[in-house]
Amino acid sequence: MPKPALRAWQRMLSGRRLDLLDPSPFDIEIEDIARGLARVARWNGQTSGDHAFSVAEHSVVVEDLFSQLNPKATNNQRLTALLHDAAEYVIGDMISPFKNALGIDYKAFEGRIEEAIHIRFGLPPKMPAALKKKIKKCDIYCAWFEATQIAGFDPIEADQFFSAPPKSIDLSINPLPVVKAEQAFLERFTQLNNASDVKR
Repeated sequence: MPKPALRAWQRMLSGRRLDLLDPSPFDIEIEDIARGLARVARWNGQTSGDHAFSVAEHSVVVEDLFSQLNPKATNNQRLTALLHDAAEYVIGDMISPFKNALGIDYKAFEGRIEEAIHIRFGLPPKMPAALKKKIKKCDIYCAWFEATQIAGFDPIEADQFFSAPPKSIDLSINPLPVVKAEQAFLERFTQLNNASDVKR
């Protein structure tokens, strides 16, 4: 008797079933993303304080940095920055050393989910290289502040793994409770979404 096919979809609280191998934009809801990201801890939870620093809050900070450093950015570019880690609502925030150790094409898997998310919210499926580079720079700056303020790195050590941010950027990392992180992510998404000409 043949074995039943292994389940490769996840049921969301919205009721959607997201196929992880062939994700459909129609099965993606921003509320599911916000809830998932608010419950995913950066640094595998190895941070100081009463609350984990969630991917939801990290995403809001990165978008804020991106908007500060790129004042002429379009609304859609800012939304792309906010959603730069959105795929992690189903795959989690796998730390870079573990990704390297896996030895599988993790990026391709993550990329399929990211493309579905972009299509769902009216963004180009693949992020333009120049935009990706700008967002990544902000992501690394944010990681430097996280590393030195809540993850136990001293600045000299952090400089070896992350790009030290310009002296003009002063950022305080204050991990929020899950509910507030989820709310902050949804509020910023709503602001960007309402300001856009693209109907989502």
